[in-house]
Amino acid sequence: MRAIILAAGRGSRMGKATDRQPKCLTVLAGKSLLQWQLDALRQAGIKKVAVVRGYQSQLLKDSGYVVFDNPRWAETNMVMSLTCAEVWLDSFPCIVSYSDIVYHPRAVEALMKSEGLLSITYDRLWYSLWKERFADPLSDAETFRTGEDGALLEIGERRSTLDSIEGQYMGLLKFRPEGWARVKSFLDKTPPAQKDALDMTGLLRRLLGEGMKISTVPVEGGWCEVDNEKDLSMYERKLQFKGLWAHDWRF
Repeated sequence: MRAIILAAGRGSRMGKATDRQPKCLTVLAGKSLLQWQLDALRQAGIKKVAVVRGYQSQLLKDSGYVVFDNPRWAETNMVMSLTCAEVWLDSFPCIVSYSDIVYHPRAVEALMKSEGLLSITYDRLWYSLWKERFADPLSDAETFRTGEDGALLEIGERRSTLDSIEGQYMGLLKFRPEGWARVKSFLDKTPPAQKDALDMTGLLRRLLGEGMKISTVPVEGGWCEVDNEKDLSMYERKLQFKGLWAHDWRF
């Protein structure tokens, strides 16, 4: 099992924090987001990790991980960054992580056990976290529905009620080589401009439309998403209370 962290984008919603460095180098509770991810992946037993670089790529170099480069990072979205690591995806089961999330090793361990060709984690306790992040949690929440077999049915649409939101997608996925082959087949027939603009949630929706089964792995808290400086400040405040926060990943 290998892991790929997608860190090519600038993260402009972080404001001045990413003026001179990639978003994944933002510090939370004494460690960069990237270091939190590396630690979680290694604690889950994954030894080989790659980082897909783009913006300020010269700052992402370390003997502890392999690097892949997206030279077109400024004009492409996350899916095209993922294709830059296809030499691994073609040959090995790979955990794929967004670069702006922090998660407990148990989320990685649960995902590693999934037998699906493509699997994603989602948080069933999302509402308590979203209430802290947004005055109106539904203003940012997206649909997430699964079938009785745990397969994904719907993701990424906006709703004004909680009826079709069983959880929130976390940005942590697993591709088996056979599943990646299905994704490549889909991308091969997608016009270049559409591929460049495709984000991961959009890809998942398109794959559902193509009839691909996407497995889901539920977790209950133990992660967070750092989307902007407000998120960062809120997490720092919450961590002062240690065990009182449902999404405290036990520093």
